[in-house]
Amino acid sequence: MAWDWEKLNRQHQQHGGPPPQMDDVINQLKKFKPPGGSVLIVIVVLVLMIGYSIFFTIESGSVGVVQRFGKFVRIAEPGPNFKMPFGIEKVTKVRQDRVYKEEFGFQSDRNDYGGYTSASDTASISLMLTGDLNVAVVPWIVQYRIKDPYNYLFKVKDPNGLLRDLSESSMRLVVGDRSINEVISKRDEIAVEALQVLQKELDKAETGINVVTVEMKKTNVPEPVQPSFNEVNQATQEKEKMIYQAREDYNKAIPAAKGEAERTIKAAEGYSLDRINRAKGDAARFKDLYTEYAKAQNVTKRRLYLESLQELLPKISRKFIVDADQKNLLPLLNLGNNGGESK
Repeated sequence: MAWDWEKLNRQHQQHGGPPPQMDDVINQLKKFKPPGGSVLIVIVVLVLMIGYSIFFTIESGSVGVVQRFGKFVRIAEPGPNFKMPFGIEKVTKVRQDRVYKEEFGFQSDRNDYGGYTSASDTASISLMLTGDLNVAVVPWIVQYRIKDPYNYLFKVKDPNGLLRDLSESSMRLVVGDRSINEVISKRDEIAVEALQVLQKELDKAETGINVVTVEMKKTNVPEPVQPSFNEVNQATQEKEKMIYQAREDYNKAIPAAKGEAERTIKAAEGYSLDRINRAKGDAARFKDLYTEYAKAQNVTKRRLYLESLQELLPKISRKFIVDADQKNLLPLLNLGNNGGESK
């Protein structure tokens, strides 16, 4: 007999009882027999199976790689799609919006692919030889996206393993060109250079991977040599400090000496110019006097004599003027009188 669910529900509501229980529903299902027998059920099941195997949905930020008997045929874009049923075509969903992460030189809880890194692998990866033949502990992180699903799935057997190998070789290449001090102090520069080298190698291998960032963690020297390395750094800093102080003293003393030398040179040049001009003036004056003397010797001689006395007499504090015919000067000199002026 057919199962009338609405009638059963009305009966329960009229009697004020609870809704039909699961046992009642199961009993009604057992009694229900569709017209046409089991053929219709088989047809319905087949239709559902075909519909389920034909239609599929790709989430936003992902793509579907469709294979027909294992051979790549197309890329399914986000949204509802369809494919051939019964395993003829297989769909592999690849997320392109997700940023994956690989860690090198240190241990995290768990990586993106569910694997763990052993302590021995971590130690061996992080130890690197620098350009000045020192050993450094260099941990870093690589973050990447899948830009080409076809290359990622089919061109490389193990893209994740290849990424780790190429990342390690790229980092060793960059660190090998730097000194230990540069590895410790210039991590950002090393990270940028390592990203460029790594991306170039990944593109060459057709991995379909796009590196987003390379992040350098704190770098250092191995723990057994850290005390000695710290002492070397302290000595280097002390040397740099002394060099800085010496340069500071040099910058103070040398400009001062140069300025003093320049001042002395300018003073000497000024004195030389003054003496030359004075000598030229005296020579010209002497020539003029000689010209006048040649014209009138007596007059010129007398004028020169008077000019000399005019210049000389004001500089003498005590002056004694006597007659040319005077024979004895002692009666005229009052030797006991120190003040005044005698004539």
